[in-house]
Amino acid sequence: MIKGLFETHIDVEDLERSVDFYKNVMGLTPCYYEEGRRIAFFWVGPPKGAMLGLWEKPKDKVCVRHFAFRCEVDDVLNKSIAFLKANNLQPYNFLKSDDLAPMVFAWMPAIAIYFNDPDGNSLEYIAILDGEAKPELGVISYDDWLNSI
Repeated sequence: MIKGLFETHIDVEDLERSVDFYKNVMGLTPCYYEEGRRIAFFWVGPPKGAMLGLWEKPKDKVCVRHFAFRCEVDDVLNKSIAFLKANNLQPYNFLKSDDLAPMVFAWMPAIAIYFNDPDGNSLEYIAILDGEAKPELGVISYDDWLNSI
């Protein structure tokens, strides 16, 4: 029955700040806003495909979450770091190493880079790589991945 994940919801402290971030920085398409309930929804990718819901809560009630945006390999590998830095977002990889390079999860395989939204939610750009999974390699650099295939 399950065909995919349709929506995810996160808590935010300041709805307008988060609407601005997800619309103007992340480029998501707004699809619904309700002032009274302090909620906003965005399409993630093409309309009607997947949705992100933002729910304003007091700071002490905000629960930090993690979710990932599906991307193309070239975008993660060659564009993500510059985009994040240009938007004053600090990229980090899964191993939190100083080189800031996207890492490969060999068990998928996928390449990914992380960053945080204004409320500290952990966001990720991720792309599935060609080739067979190699779980025994763990989390490795992209160069190490290329050398393993």
